[in-house]
Amino acid sequence: MYKIIEIYLLTFIPIFVAVDSIGNVPLFLGLVEGTTKKQKHRIILDSVTTATAVAVIFMFVGKLVLRFIGITIADFQIAGGTLLFALALRLLLPFSGGKTLYGDATRDKMVGVFPMGTPLITGPAVLTTTLMMLDTYGVIPTFTALVINMFIVWLSLVKAEGIMKFLGEGGTRAFAKIMYILLAAIGVMMVRKGISSVVSGFLS
Repeated sequence: MYKIIEIYLLTFIPIFVAVDSIGNVPLFLGLVEGTTKKQKHRIILDSVTTATAVAVIFMFVGKLVLRFIGITIADFQIAGGTLLFALALRLLLPFSGGKTLYGDATRDKMVGVFPMGTPLITGPAVLTTTLMMLDTYGVIPTFTALVINMFIVWLSLVKAEGIMKFLGEGGTRAFAKIMYILLAAIGVMMVRKGISSVVSGFLS
């Protein structure tokens, strides 16, 4: 029983870090500024639906696509881990501008699909992490962790204003920074595992 819970937790945590639902709260509030309550709920629905659809589709066809073009899981681990680390570094460093480059889309009626749904909620980090969790722990734990995380995203966006009041802008940013550091660590871990797989295959 404990082993099963451990597997689900180990699958949930990396996806939770990659999704960064709390870190997206101030971005969401900036994008929906000036919209009505009805429009906000529509944007939230579009965001979560798009993010979930993209992640689930990639989860089931991503490995087939990689196999078709001759990319191994070890290759993807190294490339994906490097990408995660670079993404986390970009988000951590103050001169990089973080995710704010999407802020100009505030008035776009498709803001729920882009940039909220993808790439802010489901971006390269989520796609890479999901595929890695699928390969490590299987379909059911990965799909379950993904669905739970998307529910958390929906809840955090619905309660976005309350979260901002509770944590404050500084608290929200601090939480996001911690998530980015964990994301960087996951990236390093993935690169390490990928290199280890390549070396093991070469020696055998």
